[in-house]
Amino acid sequence: MRSTFRIAFTGALAIVLLGMVSVSTATAQCALFGWHNAGTIPPQVWQGTSRLTPASLSLAAGQAAADDRIVGFWKVKFVSEGTPGIPDGTVIDNALVQWHSDGTEIMNSSRPPATSSFCLGVWQKSGPSSYGLNHFGLSSDLGGTLIGPAQIREQVTLERGGDRYEGTFTIDQYDLSGNLLAHLAGRVTATRITVDTPVADVL
Repeated sequence: MRSTFRIAFTGALAIVLLGMVSVSTATAQCALFGWHNAGTIPPQVWQGTSRLTPASLSLAAGQAAADDRIVGFWKVKFVSEGTPGIPDGTVIDNALVQWHSDGTEIMNSSRPPATSSFCLGVWQKSGPSSYGLNHFGLSSDLGGTLIGPAQIREQVTLERGGDRYEGTFTIDQYDLSGNLLAHLAGRVTATRITVDTPVADVL
């Protein structure tokens, strides 16, 4: 009995330690703050605002597209491109995303959970196999203090076969008064997760 307990306790401790290591090396996307605490981009390199204007999206919650091939579970990567102060090719986040048939979306970011790693969005078909996403998260610092909303916009195109999509994204972090604190832009790519997807494909 004691031997079984020791094995179970050791296994649980290993999982906790693995999680702590993962958080310390994770990148982040759901909002901008907390990244430097995860060993990624120092915030001072993107404190200045950019004049890049994200594409205007007209999205309504619950308004699903007739073409719902985007619906499903996805492994998503966000990579910086064209953002002053951040080298092109810098990985911003590796996230898990679910697009729902009712026109809504949810993301589980790899940012530290204490800073709010879940965020929500709405999507709409914008062209042949193309989709626009308007997405919001509530950012906090690691101490739990609310910083403000982050708005994430995406314009993506589903590849033939429907198992991959790619496109562009912007992230704008605001304070509680609506002042822009940071702007980030880049490219997003995603691979569909199926019932046969192994864990190695989502790491």
